[in-house]
Amino acid sequence: MSETTEKLHFVMVHVFGHGAWCWYKIRSLLEASDYKVSCIDLKGSGMDPSDPNTIFSFQDYNKPLINLLSNLPQGEKVILVGHSAGGMSLTYAIHRFSKKIRMAIYVAATMLKHGFVTPQDYEHTSIEAESVQQQHFIHMQLDLVLL
Repeated sequence: MSETTEKLHFVMVHVFGHGAWCWYKIRSLLEASDYKVSCIDLKGSGMDPSDPNTIFSFQDYNKPLINLLSNLPQGEKVILVGHSAGGMSLTYAIHRFSKKIRMAIYVAATMLKHGFVTPQDYEHTSIEAESVQQQHFIHMQLDLVLL
């Protein structure tokens, strides 16, 4: 990789009940391959000191991810990787920072049904709350093979 070529930057988002620590093997392999890697602890998870009992919204839970994306240098794009429920955090971030996302990788992750975005988007539509709650989530399995 030449010095003028920008390193790809991976941002790893963990599942509920985990933290940045769960990515340590993949992080090591990616960094050894000369990629930039950021593994974050979402609020109240991993090493984050927040009391989980004080987190009352999905927006608050995702604050560390939003802060990271907000503070990216001008023109930098990242590859978001989310595992399981971390997929919902990816979708949330993509809708807020689409110009800062190069790619999103959902690893056995929760994704919204095609055509739906987030619960906030339903507030101003004619879709009834019951139909939103009954929607099915698509689960994608992505097997990572690192040679």
